[in-house]
Amino acid sequence: MAQQASTLHRPRAAVRSRPRVDVPRIVMHGALTLVSLAFVMPLLIIVSASFSSESAISAKGYSVLPRQFSTFAYRYILNDPSSILRAYGVSILVTTVGTVVSLAVMSMLAFSLAQRSYRLRRPLSFYVLFTMIFSGGLVPGYILITQYLHLQNTLFVLILPYLVSPWFVLLLRTFFSQLPDEILDAARVDGAGDWRLFTRIVLPLSKPALATVGLFVALVYWNDWWLGLLYITNDKLIPVQLFLYRILTNIDFVTSQSQFAGQSLDVPIQTLRAAIAVLAIGPIVVAFFFVQRFLIRGITVGGVKD
Repeated sequence: MAQQASTLHRPRAAVRSRPRVDVPRIVMHGALTLVSLAFVMPLLIIVSASFSSESAISAKGYSVLPRQFSTFAYRYILNDPSSILRAYGVSILVTTVGTVVSLAVMSMLAFSLAQRSYRLRRPLSFYVLFTMIFSGGLVPGYILITQYLHLQNTLFVLILPYLVSPWFVLLLRTFFSQLPDEILDAARVDGAGDWRLFTRIVLPLSKPALATVGLFVALVYWNDWWLGLLYITNDKLIPVQLFLYRILTNIDFVTSQSQFAGQSLDVPIQTLRAAIAVLAIGPIVVAFFFVQRFLIRGITVGGVKD
């Protein structure tokens, strides 16, 4: 009996549980990996093509790794380094100043629209929404900038037209309206005015939304070549996108003329286009990595309906 009792009271050996294999999670991660590769692969192919020789691409097509490694396309584009460096400087200056000023103006406007006690909230909201749907058009805008504001051949003409975007204003307004009212009311009780409330509380709590909108605004400024084509005739003020666009247009024109005349022109068209694409998107891709952690959160929170 004593032996049986001791056997009954003996602690059972701990059963080792096998780790469960989460099949749905593995399948989901595998699918997302494939989708990510599908998005990254074209960029890798463009970079590879820019470092390949024209003859290798014509014979074997594009690939992820360069075929017959060559830097001729970059040497052709960078033949005059001072010009492209000046164009990069103009684009960096316009993108930096334009993004900062645009964020300041749009965030202040959005903060005003998010205040439920503001009397002009509904008229201003309608005005912002109306301008998002309807615009004056190209001709009135051109007359306004050239005949009345006289902004042609200045950096202001590359900044002011994109200073306020109605969609981004509404996105920031929705984000600001989701901030906790308790924090804002407590600051008002402590004597904080609207400006102090906006700069000390609202802006620090809105970093995801500001980073997201700032990235999109920077993309607009960086990728723009249309305003420079319309209003800039001074070669020292052209942005890098317009500079690269002129190179590509000149190459296409010379190639078409040589083909029309029945002559062969030894210009690496495909590698030049790939190199131009890399030079155009390179800096903005680097900027994306600094704000990517705010991107999803800013869109998700700011996308809730008010």
